[in-house]
Amino acid sequence: MTEENIMDRRMLSLALAGALTTALTAGATPAAAQGMEKCYGIALKGQNDCKAGAGTTCAGTSKVDYQGDAWKNVPAGTCEKTASKSSKTGFGMLKEFKS
Repeated sequence: MTEENIMDRRMLSLALAGALTTALTAGATPAAAQGMEKCYGIALKGQNDCKAGAGTTCAGTSKVDYQGDAWKNVPAGTCEKTASKSSKTGFGMLKEFKS
């Protein structure tokens, strides 16, 4: 194998490693950085991402469907277009509310 071939293989290996690192890092980016928002009043019972009122701990602890103080992460701009059977608007809300 010539020195030029070895260099080409090293360059290819480095390029592939860089692409893999970028792909893995993108998957670990926080939800807020990926254009996500908290949407209250759309989670089904036990399917919230976090915060579910007094006496609950976090993810998966909502007690009823469409609980107004439990949220799910949704793509930015979609919350207030997502149906909610408990909000006064009939759609998810960006702030918690009383059901």
